Amino acid sequence: MRHYANRRGGPGTHRALHVVTKMEYDALNALGGARSHWTVVDGLRIHARVWPAAPHAPAQPGVPVVPAVQVVLVHGLAVSSRYFVPTAVRLAPHVRVYSPDLPGWGRSEKPARLPGLPELADVLAGWMRANDVPRAVLVANSMGCQVVTHLARRHPELVERVVLIGPTMDRHARSLPRQAWRLFLDMLREPPWSWGIHARDVLDCGVRRIFAYARLALDDRPEHHLPAVHVPALVVRGSRDAIVSQRWADEITHLLPHGRFMPAPGAAHAVNTNAPDLLVRLILPFIMEAQTAPRDGPTVPHDVHGTTLTAPSGTGRLAA
Repeated sequence: MRHYANRRGGPGTHRALHVVTKMEYDALNALGGARSHWTVVDGLRIHARVWPAAPHAPAQPGVPVVPAVQVVLVHGLAVSSRYFVPTAVRLAPHVRVYSPDLPGWGRSEKPARLPGLPELADVLAGWMRANDVPRAVLVANSMGCQVVTHLARRHPELVERVVLIGPTMDRHARSLPRQAWRLFLDMLREPPWSWGIHARDVLDCGVRRIFAYARLALDDRPEHHLPAVHVPALVVRGSRDAIVSQRWADEITHLLPHGRFMPAPGAAHAVNTNAPDLLVRLILPFIMEAQTAPRDGPTVPHDVHGTTLTAPSGTGRLAA
């Protein structure tokens, strides 16, 4: 049974927030079962973390086998697939998980010319086709949400549905100084051990590239592209997110033709790192709807604003 709630929470959201520790992250990174995979796309070597396929139930006579849902995790600005590890290992028992490093980030090759956000979406589309991922649920955080928005608009055949976690850039603070101040405030709310991951990703990418992408992200206008995302979409925002305002999260949800909003109580901007248990409880039921939902329309009813606010009563273990 699904419960409906307002954005301050509701049934199923009153559990204590579990924040991943550095020790837990190291254990997850070492034992999570991911393998590094390299693919050449448009002449660039793209690195990805890939988790084994979720186990299938034994085939039954006369019962069609439902393929595992494929999930692609898309990182944000100044980070890489590393910070998606806590969420990926929690999704992996249920779905097939891929977490690529976009070109110039993490272990992927740095292109000589800086690709724009639409070009990053094209590279991601090429990576999906090259790895036999014909259609997937895209789960993105921060600037990754902007890339996924372009992907859904330019390559809709590849996108089953989308989850946008802390989507940027908030049009109510669309300047480099204001975004830098919000980032500073949010870093104080993220677990201190995660600063080390961010520092490593910054060194891998380079400060100049990060500032260049920050400007590209600020120049992007998601509000112009979101109405063209014609798949079920879930917007998630941590209640302590200092980068993305609730006002902006609401606007994005309303702009999406099939948008839903889900609050993440107590979490900061990178919910996928600082509160992965909560995040998976929130998004897994939505992801698993991809197994049974028709592909030619929304999977849930809307109110007149196009927004349904939901909170799951619990996750359970869903067979993939």
